[in-house]
Amino acid sequence: MAKLIVKAAVKELLEGHNVSNDPHDAFDKEVATVIENTARGTEENDRKTAQAHDL
Repeated sequence: MAKLIVKAAVKELLEGHNVSNDPHDAFDKEVATVIENTARGTEENDRKTAQAHDL
């Protein structure tokens, strides 16, 4: 699976906190699930273009 999360962006958002490597893998899985659900919503609406309401 492709890495979807940019570690530097996570570190920036969690400014002032230390971040181990564990959360990045979990974030990747969560984002992949959201993307998969979006694709399913798009297909259910007979479209090929993902839109915000497909989330």
